[in-house]
Amino acid sequence: MSISNAIINISNLRLRTYIGFNPEEMTKLQDVVINIEIHYPAEKACNSDNVENALNYKVITKNIIQHVEEGRFLLLEKLVSDVLEICSDHEWVQYAKVTIDKPHALRFADSVSLSLEWYCEG
Repeated sequence: MSISNAIINISNLRLRTYIGFNPEEMTKLQDVVINIEIHYPAEKACNSDNVENALNYKVITKNIIQHVEEGRFLLLEKLVSDVLEICSDHEWVQYAKVTIDKPHALRFADSVSLSLEWYCEG
């Protein structure tokens, strides 16, 4: 049986960080909601049931949490780019997409979000 790539989805990871360039944004923690999609070849993991053959999403998530909660970001673009880099760091990753929502960033909107994608060339 031929197995396609595994798709890991991390949904609604809710963290707090300093995000924004307005004076009040620079002094108070704000909520962000992170959604991640990561593709990697999973045939070895499916055939072996061996942890060493699977991408460890817990390690990736811990690295994201640490980076976001300890960081300060002026732009949503920079925050999304940094998280995307963490998601695509492992050599097995073939594609990653990160969307981060900044709730209540606009007065009459639930949130503002930004998405970036990365894919392995070659």
